[in-house]
Amino acid sequence: MNWPDKILICEVGPRDGLQIEKAILTAEQKIELIERIADAGIKIIEIGSFVSPKAVPQMADTDEVAKKMKRKADVEYRALIMNLKGLKRAEDAGIYKAKLTVSASKSHSLANLNKTPEEAVQAFGETAEYAAVHGISLSGAISTAFGCPFEGKVPLEQVMRVVSCFYNIGVKEISLSDTTGMATPKQVYEYCSKAKKLFPDVVWNLHFHNTRGVGFANVVSGMLAGINRFDSSFAGLGGCPFAPGASGNIATEDLIHMCHEMGIETGCDLDTVISLSRHVQELIGHETSSFILKAGKSSDIVNSFKNRDK
Repeated sequence: MNWPDKILICEVGPRDGLQIEKAILTAEQKIELIERIADAGIKIIEIGSFVSPKAVPQMADTDEVAKKMKRKADVEYRALIMNLKGLKRAEDAGIYKAKLTVSASKSHSLANLNKTPEEAVQAFGETAEYAAVHGISLSGAISTAFGCPFEGKVPLEQVMRVVSCFYNIGVKEISLSDTTGMATPKQVYEYCSKAKKLFPDVVWNLHFHNTRGVGFANVVSGMLAGINRFDSSFAGLGGCPFAPGASGNIATEDLIHMCHEMGIETGCDLDTVISLSRHVQELIGHETSSFILKAGKSSDIVNSFKNRDK
């Protein structure tokens, strides 16, 4: 087996994690979380989204967050956008990496955007042209890439058609997102292997929700298919407000812990992330799906037995 020596983690907690929480954090609280996760060694942070505040009120202050947060030179700060208006808001706030998202599922796309996936990506053409002229980098995210709440399993051919549409407008960094937690390890391996073969110059990223308990098995399958970039959320927060049944993302601390136990580097300080995730739970006022926050690190158990025997 060819395991990666190192993976790159993108922290999506400030956006995907907080967007469905009933407790709406202040801009200052969000900034604190962003700055602390950067201090922990995370190199890509999704700070929020520039979308309609009526649709996602939790993200209404992303402009303020972007303008006031302290930035590290070696960290990429990105935001989700849906159109040219959102891109211009990001630019005005000093964000020069934006993510466009579209569903692989025709039914899901029609329900949310009244467009097919192909039509939705084609509508991004003007946005992509503006980004190219103004020095803004774009990435693409394909939601429901493995399963749809309306259709079930999404065929690989349909996912690749959406990838091709992104590719044709110049987007060559693409995330395959298991929005509803329906992916299985075998499917992930097959889809990722095919994607890398068909589009070898695309930078691939994987985004898993742990809805049915196979999120980390899917990470492993992605690794074995040659993917080394993964989204995760502090404390395991998250879920899509437009996808029925979507629950939390894989937890950042769980992902780091698993990789470190496997001898795979992340560049992150696990204890710092754990401390931050506990703070996140305090801010939102409830426990989350993080395994490490419940059980502790493997080394904690070993050390407790050693201390007991002294």
